[in-house]
Amino acid sequence: MNIEDYNILDLLPQRPPYIMADKLTHYDPVVTRTTFEVRPDNLYCRADGLMEEAGLIENIAQTCAARMGYKEKTEPQRDGNIKIGLVGMLKSMHIVRSPRTGETLTTTIAIRDEIFNILQIEAQVEVNDETIAVCEMKLYLTDKKAE
Repeated sequence: MNIEDYNILDLLPQRPPYIMADKLTHYDPVVTRTTFEVRPDNLYCRADGLMEEAGLIENIAQTCAARMGYKEKTEPQRDGNIKIGLVGMLKSMHIVRSPRTGETLTTTIAIRDEIFNILQIEAQVEVNDETIAVCEMKLYLTDKKAE
């Protein structure tokens, strides 16, 4: 199956209306990428059409979740169950600007370190070729299965 053919809901523990990634577009052992169109009905969008900063953080976390979900579904030694993850640390967050409704975010994470069930990543969010946010994040993958 082509990576872009996966339904994002099959990879994420989150459910609508909390979905902040539309499509997994790239996966390799180090780099993962998703896309997400900012819609006016998004929970993190304000009345002026801008997404709140928390929406960018959730988008980055869900890009990590999509990575882990894809690994669960495709690696033979895994059980195929999507598990819950938690953001453990946010560091060096720099937001150049908030995305606007109608824009498509391309979010790329790069694994800096992966020890057992803890990931340390670097993230970059772009609109077209413009970087609008960067950060470092640590995530903890629990053993709890998503329902």
